[in-house]
Amino acid sequence: MAPTQHPPDDEVDLIIDAWSRLLPDVDLTPLDVMSRLRRVSLRLTRLRAKAFASAGLTVWEFDVLASLRRADAPHELSPAQLIDATMIGSAAMTTRLDKLSRRELVARRPNPLDGRGVLVRLTDDGAARVDAAMTELARVEAVVLRGISREDQATMVRVLRQLS
Repeated sequence: MAPTQHPPDDEVDLIIDAWSRLLPDVDLTPLDVMSRLRRVSLRLTRLRAKAFASAGLTVWEFDVLASLRRADAPHELSPAQLIDATMIGSAAMTTRLDKLSRRELVARRPNPLDGRGVLVRLTDDGAARVDAAMTELARVEAVVLRGISREDQATMVRVLRQLS
């Protein structure tokens, strides 16, 4: 039986080895997972920003537009619903909606059920851009995962669900 091939050490391995020499009594095994997750997260952030930019959107613009796109037709939500969906504050949402409205990616109208409130609706241009961004994101993420079997991807999903 041939010995199992161990992949070459990566930067995380080297960091853990260095800290193991400095702190020999500390169990650094959690870093094997968490440091790699951090690096994958940083890579994913850059990859997503590039995919969204291909449709002329920033990450935050995509988040707001995608929340509207996922809503039932006519793809309209209140600012409070958008705040819940994107997990940002009220002042930040107001600023974002102002910017998206100026770009004509969303339109605001009075909420007929609340005289003081508004509803935010995705425009046709906003829908086209967010759809293009999501299509590009799915394409580039598939490329990144190309070398990982479907079985291993399913295992990662299961384990990451536990972690999140």
